[in-house]
Amino acid sequence: MAQDPRHEYHRPVLADEVVELIAPTMPGLVVDATFGGGGHTRRLLGEFGDRVRIVAVDRDPDALARARELGVAAVQGNFGDIAGLVSSVADEAPAAVLFDFGVSSHQVDTPERGFSYRHDGPLDMRMGPDAPHTAAEIVNTWSEQDLARIIRRYGEEPQAARIAAAIVANRPFETTGQLSTVIAQAVPPRRAGHPARRTFQAIRIAVNGEIEAVERGLGQAIDMLRPGGRVVAISYHSLEDRVVKQRFARGASGCVCPPGLPVCACGRTAELRVLTRKPIRPSAAEVAENRRARSAVLRAAEKVAA
Repeated sequence: MAQDPRHEYHRPVLADEVVELIAPTMPGLVVDATFGGGGHTRRLLGEFGDRVRIVAVDRDPDALARARELGVAAVQGNFGDIAGLVSSVADEAPAAVLFDFGVSSHQVDTPERGFSYRHDGPLDMRMGPDAPHTAAEIVNTWSEQDLARIIRRYGEEPQAARIAAAIVANRPFETTGQLSTVIAQAVPPRRAGHPARRTFQAIRIAVNGEIEAVERGLGQAIDMLRPGGRVVAISYHSLEDRVVKQRFARGASGCVCPPGLPVCACGRTAELRVLTRKPIRPSAAEVAENRRARSAVLRAAEKVAA
């Protein structure tokens, strides 16, 4: 029987580039910190065979079931807590840690998960059962000021105040379709993109604490890596990419003493070497084959010996 296309897992984004960046660290342990549909793990297993050992991390029990089908170690949890999760199933320092941030295609394409503004479903948006609240709780109980704040901050939505006012005036909401319709009616028509896209992104980020998890997860991944190990991060919007860029830049900087001091007093040395002077983006051919790759940005860094 053919699989319901809503539940097919999409091809991994920037897979060739991920393989090329991780190849110099082999053999070793790779942590797929955002396993999702497992596309990157499948590609790594196909490229490196028994030279790679993989630990899959994800908040979503559905994703981990797919990981176990591949025969890799799987642990459920938030990648912001990656150090403790990986240490529970592996006792070696990783050669590489891969982050593919954002919501997986499987989650978006499953209306019951409540991520999609195009398909009606319950207002949920939790990436895993550990999320403290649902999207319904946020849109139905938060103040207009708090809604406007997260829509502006996490969605970078210029119409945040107008959208927040419309949400408060029309709540309660039960489904994504109801919310999407109200947002579309509240803002002027746009040439590109669905009018609810940025607001749904903002609510999803707030539900799952995504930006805070990116900050914590990157720091822990860098600490975990063996010398010469690499961290590869794929982002899909400017908030995530800004966190990655700033963390890598901070790790690659050495002495921070004022220039007038004759001798270094801070004792700080660089812990990273940035491998991507400019972020890597998908080729036109990849975007043509996979529209969800169009906003992807990849950055990578290598841990230097102490």
